[in-house]
Amino acid sequence: MPGRFIAVVGPSGVGKDSVMAALAARDPRFVLLQRRITRPQEAGGEDHFAITGAEFEQVERAGGFALSWRAHGLAYGIPVAVDQQLAQGSDVLVNLSRAVLMQAQARFQRFVVLSLTAPAEVLARRLAGRGRESAEEIAARLSRKGDALPAGLPAIEIDNSGPLERTVETILARLQPERA
Repeated sequence: MPGRFIAVVGPSGVGKDSVMAALAARDPRFVLLQRRITRPQEAGGEDHFAITGAEFEQVERAGGFALSWRAHGLAYGIPVAVDQQLAQGSDVLVNLSRAVLMQAQARFQRFVVLSLTAPAEVLARRLAGRGRESAEEIAARLSRKGDALPAGLPAIEIDNSGPLERTVETILARLQPERA
């Protein structure tokens, strides 16, 4: 059976990367997919594959992305190699933009949205702990209203305000109820 394309979404500071890494460490059926982003590697943030704007355009024109989009002045791509991972039965975890969820649902046979949430005070504390943004930038980020998920998506909402291990246990129980 093909694996699932699991789109992980949520606001900055909710712990998407930590949750995905913990799931992959816990169960070898989960594979982390690195996005191609037109952001220098040394800029920090998530573990990604840095690509120049010209390289991105070339790969995109050649059909090398299963999904691609632009946001926050950057270009993001999911390489078509994801299809092979899914065909081999791996559940692929991808930090995905809400803007391409419907496109992803149409593209992937077995598709699930994992929507992570946490209260604003938890997000603020985590963002401050990163040390990448000023207090004003954090406040501005938190004041932005997140887009609601499109209707009809197979979404699992998980509160990630507590211990990471509890979040992982909850996700595994929801994604694999037969094993819970």
